[in-house]
Amino acid sequence: MMEEASQKIRMLEQSPAVKGQFSHFVESTDWQAVTQSHQEKTEQDVLRALSKSKLDVADFAALISPAAEPYLLEMVAKSERLTLQRFGNTVSLFAPLYLSNTCANECTYCGFSMSNAIKRLTLNESQIEKEVLAIKSKGFDHILLVTGETNKVSMPYFERMIPLIKPHFSQLSMEVQPLEVRDYKQLQNIGLDGVLVYQETYRRTTYLEHHLRGNKSNFNYRLDAPDRIGQAGIHKIGLGVLLGLEDWRTDSVMMAHHLRHLQKCYWRSRFSVAFPRIRPCEGGIVPKSVISDRQLVQLIAAWRLFDRDLEMSLSTRESPEFRHHAVRMGFTTMSAESKTQPGGYAEDAQEALEQFEISDERPVADIMAMIRKQGRDVVWKDWDPALSHR
Repeated sequence: MMEEASQKIRMLEQSPAVKGQFSHFVESTDWQAVTQSHQEKTEQDVLRALSKSKLDVADFAALISPAAEPYLLEMVAKSERLTLQRFGNTVSLFAPLYLSNTCANECTYCGFSMSNAIKRLTLNESQIEKEVLAIKSKGFDHILLVTGETNKVSMPYFERMIPLIKPHFSQLSMEVQPLEVRDYKQLQNIGLDGVLVYQETYRRTTYLEHHLRGNKSNFNYRLDAPDRIGQAGIHKIGLGVLLGLEDWRTDSVMMAHHLRHLQKCYWRSRFSVAFPRIRPCEGGIVPKSVISDRQLVQLIAAWRLFDRDLEMSLSTRESPEFRHHAVRMGFTTMSAESKTQPGGYAEDAQEALEQFEISDERPVADIMAMIRKQGRDVVWKDWDPALSHR
């Protein structure tokens, strides 16, 4: 059945790789060679990476390799030290606001997938106002707007809703369908500060196995979305892979290449990475490549050593126990008391399906207490549009 689906996907029109953008790099890169690059790392490679102040992708591959596992404590200690030097003794909190669970994509791992027979909801102006007030009552000043991917929830909808939401928050980011440069520029003009586009996996064949219908099945178009975001001059660009779809080490090395490409081309923007692991959802899948808690800690520390200026985010996908210990590892941002269904904060839409099950359901007050217990201060606002380079 999966082979039949993959054959159908190959018949869909795929955007060509674009010279100068990351799709061109991926097209000319051999996946097996990247896998071999981290599999063959030795203890000497790890020690060399640990001794350097400026790391390249080869050093990053060494730090996430099995050869680095005996050096985990040293990596975590250095990660914590670098984070304190660069970002201070703080952790920022944000909340995701799900505007719609309507979606025209068929993705094997997502609860919003179009074939799931569930109640669909797209928030209107009055529902959004209730959500905003509920979120603000918890103290949040940074919000992430999330939707499914469909033409029914696209630019006309965003242009109506962002001006309603932005006055309430100092920082507004989006995780929606990939858009054109002109669209990102327009959204920036009405209040957009950051855009997150997770590639899910950088291996084309695996990507097509899991994205069976809809615009998201266009591998290169999604892959080049961060380039378009950078070309539009958006303040912050967020990257991520869905840990579990493919070999997590190879996908992470590819994302490190992606980050360096974007930093070279769009140096005025800030960058962030996230670490989502596959979570249970309606119609979900079993991970192909399981990443353990210990391995996730290794990956987190490696990212901080790779780039001390990088913003790193941890969501409520992870357990309370893991998040408790992760506060000091290198994270700069965490979500709290998240609701992953439209209307979830104002309790207007309890029948609407969640995108995935959250693991850390503690209220904001408990998260704040946990962060402070770890010796960190909670920050609600770390950016103001007045500081933008625009």
